[in-house]
Amino acid sequence: MDAGREERWRDGMIAAQAGDCAAYEKLLHELLPHVGRLVRQRLFDPTAVEDVVQNVFVSLHRARHTYRAERPFLPWLNAIVRNAAIDSMREVRRRRQREIPLEQKGVPEPATSDAPIRDQELDPSLRKALAKLPAPQREAVLLIHLTGLSVAEAAMKVGISPGALKVRAHRGYRALRAILEEEGA
Repeated sequence: MDAGREERWRDGMIAAQAGDCAAYEKLLHELLPHVGRLVRQRLFDPTAVEDVVQNVFVSLHRARHTYRAERPFLPWLNAIVRNAAIDSMREVRRRRQREIPLEQKGVPEPATSDAPIRDQELDPSLRKALAKLPAPQREAVLLIHLTGLSVAEAAMKVGISPGALKVRAHRGYRALRAILEEEGA
């Protein structure tokens, strides 16, 4: 690493801290290949490299006020790159611990059957309680539990986000429980 580049990057960060947008943009463009090289030295998955490089630049942007002009720039940048790479590796490890690959043999079949429950199969008190629910909540409960759609499929069918559908379904479950308890069913 030549001393001229270190000084140029240090001066660019000092200018950026002073509010010089052009200097900051120039600095980021100059840093991109260097950061990419550093990340590729630590990670081998190309998509992970891209993600980590983006995270480095987000972190650099958020932490730019912490750079101290009397210190060298490169060690500060390298610490940000190192921390972003470590965070990525930790996330991969966490994901591997909680996810089971589909190819893995011996994975039990889901406990529920694929056949949707028909309205005739419902207990009359449950059918009556469902009728008392507001239409959006009833629809969410029916789509997920009676027709057997996944939350994502049901949300797509209704035209709302999966999170919104989960909220509707949860409220529907609570209301159903209250109705059934009130009726003594």
